[in-house]
Amino acid sequence: MTRQYFGTDGIRGRANTGPMTAPFMVQLAAAVGQYFNATSQTRRVVIGKDTRRSCYMLENALTAGFTAAGMDVFALGPLPTPAVGLLTRSMRADLGVMISASHNPHHDNGIKFFGPDGFKLSDAAEQEIEAILDAGPGATDTDHLGRVTRLNDSAARYVEYAKTTISGGTRLDGLKIVIDCANGAAYKAAPEVLWELGAEVIPVGVAPNGYNINDGCGSTSPGLAAKTVLETGADLAICLDGDADRIIMLDETGTVVDGDQIMALLASHWARQGRLNRNTLVATVMSNLGLETYLADQGITLRRTAVGDRYVVEEMRQGGFNMGGEQSGHIVITDNTTTGDGLLAGLQVLALLKETGEKASRLTRQFTPVPQLLQNVRYAPGQNPLDQAAVQDAIRRGEAELNGSGRLLIRKSGTEPLIRVMGESMDEALLQAVVANVAQSVAEAG
Repeated sequence: MTRQYFGTDGIRGRANTGPMTAPFMVQLAAAVGQYFNATSQTRRVVIGKDTRRSCYMLENALTAGFTAAGMDVFALGPLPTPAVGLLTRSMRADLGVMISASHNPHHDNGIKFFGPDGFKLSDAAEQEIEAILDAGPGATDTDHLGRVTRLNDSAARYVEYAKTTISGGTRLDGLKIVIDCANGAAYKAAPEVLWELGAEVIPVGVAPNGYNINDGCGSTSPGLAAKTVLETGADLAICLDGDADRIIMLDETGTVVDGDQIMALLASHWARQGRLNRNTLVATVMSNLGLETYLADQGITLRRTAVGDRYVVEEMRQGGFNMGGEQSGHIVITDNTTTGDGLLAGLQVLALLKETGEKASRLTRQFTPVPQLLQNVRYAPGQNPLDQAAVQDAIRRGEAELNGSGRLLIRKSGTEPLIRVMGESMDEALLQAVVANVAQSVAEAG
């Protein structure tokens, strides 16, 4: 069954258009409330958000819908996505809601839902919610309307929990750390955690104004953090995205350390300690072939999933694995969290930096990546270039040319009207030609 509103990570779109309008949010919340009311007596929902101006509108609309459905709302304020998953479970709520479009610019927004276990809702649950939406959700009677409570200590709860996730007694004294919060949800919590653990903290991207989230800063734009590292002589930088569920790091030279390198470091360390469940790391089809080769040499199995941290988590839960993530920086450690958490992953790396005494440039270079090239091709909404015979022929030719020396991966974005054309090969000239040919074919068809 095709979902009309939900994509790979909740519902997302341009604020105040399409599904991201106040009237639709009222109906969506009423439908979700009806879905959970059928199975729960608690009827409690927590709502977090990032720093986009449109979050005020969407939060109020969702609150209206939930209370109309008889659910009690606890408003958390600006808070990282993983903190919403944490508080959903710790507060025994039926549902957690995060209002965020993650790494997208301010004019976009989105809704992510967490179940009572703190994990994102399944595809099946989202389909049932859409069915209620289509049928038209009902409302509760006047005597059973929900109430609203603003939780003022939500960020403090997350800060205290985050500090417990690195090995007992580990302190960060002596480390100078640049923390780039992308003017997003972690702008208060992340610098506080690092400072309370003893680090010298240099914060950037911590002055949100509703419009500057992810704007020239954060995990998708690490140039500001790199400049700050070099100017201040910092040991490394942690760059989060708008809702702080992903991380990109920079070593002391300002060089980018992506999610694959972070996973290689943590998985190999955990495997040596016997902490990596079933000696397996879960990652997506986007992770570099160099990571797979490196892990194999360490006796570690790499299991690949579709793109999206929710699919990584589903595979982890089904297989009993405790570490996974994405090259883009979603790192999931289910010993500590239910979804990607950029800060908690960064703390694991910082603990190793303290333990080994090595420079970040040495510690975070675990393998040599196979050259990888990604091109995003925008297409007209409602179209599907991948259905076109000319595009399919171009893909087949590219796969044949790369056979034995690399791979080609073509996929639709789950959040934007983009076709992502990714190739890997040790032959860089061939790689560039193949990716360019396929991307051109997609562009002509779209």
